[in-house]
Amino acid sequence: MATIPTPVRLKVLDAIDAWRVGTADNRPRSHLGASSIGISCERRLWYAFRWVAREEFPARILRLFARGHAEENTFNAELRGAGVQVLDVDPATGRQFTFNAAGGHFGGSMDGVALGIPDAPKTWHVLEYKTHSAKSFKELAKKGVKDSKPQHWAQMQAYMHMASLERALYLAANKDDDDLYAERIRYDKAFAESLMEKAERIVFASEPPPKISEDASWFECRFCPMAGVCHGESIAAVSCRTCLHATPENGDARWSCAKWKSDIPTKAQIDGCEKHLYIPALLAKLGEATDASDEHGWVEYTRTDGSTFRNGADGFQSKELTSGEAALIFAADPVVAQLRAQGAVIVEARKE
Repeated sequence: MATIPTPVRLKVLDAIDAWRVGTADNRPRSHLGASSIGISCERRLWYAFRWVAREEFPARILRLFARGHAEENTFNAELRGAGVQVLDVDPATGRQFTFNAAGGHFGGSMDGVALGIPDAPKTWHVLEYKTHSAKSFKELAKKGVKDSKPQHWAQMQAYMHMASLERALYLAANKDDDDLYAERIRYDKAFAESLMEKAERIVFASEPPPKISEDASWFECRFCPMAGVCHGESIAAVSCRTCLHATPENGDARWSCAKWKSDIPTKAQIDGCEKHLYIPALLAKLGEATDASDEHGWVEYTRTDGSTFRNGADGFQSKELTSGEAALIFAADPVVAQLRAQGAVIVEARKE
């Protein structure tokens, strides 16, 4: 009997994936998003807002994002076909309805607003569209939005609060069979206000909030994109937002730099500058900050073995420290130390 050949992955799929990843917008989100404010771990949210680790998505996940976004047009058409008045852009701007709070550092863009929903035809509703796998859709239909998707529920509460509306319509599609689920959500003033307070707390915190769990195997930690920095050996990425000189200001989503005595443009925040000094809490796994010189631009850390190192002048540039413990060990080699004294710097090994 002839052997059935194993299916071969066609090169066209690799080409598609490469295009999808290559054209993705990998710039970090500049604000704390309403879509994520329902996440229970404030440290994770602070890490994301401070660009401590940058999440990169494979092509499959990027396609899921694109498919969900494309579904918005279908939802709009179906609601309009059902006689509902849908505004998916703000007539005043011609763009999506966008709201912000916490000095402009928190907010997001609504899918739209609607009037004439048959269940409450005289009430304006915030619109929130989502797509679900069959398993997720079944749980949604059984438990409702608040219990099955608390993050989505919080997102709508934030939008209702910022838009001064008291109802939202959650419209979801099952990606497996195109079944639809709809639920009207009532504004919860106390909860929404707690979300605004939470956003303020995260945005203006100068150090990371406590971990949600000290156990790396805790389910919220195990699948967290920030787990490497929070529970592992990874060191925070270098950007203005991980620098002790930078501060989020209250108004127009501004960031200021105490070193250069100026505001920091968003584009410039991504890479930081040569004067970057880590927020000490972000280097806690390498040592405890025990001394500093603002005049000379360094922070000194004492390690558990009693040895010390400096981040900044007369020490390690922040980008050298992204290799973590390996950088400190490598730098102790006499040849490496000599090269560094001549101006060489340690860089992370190139990933093939």
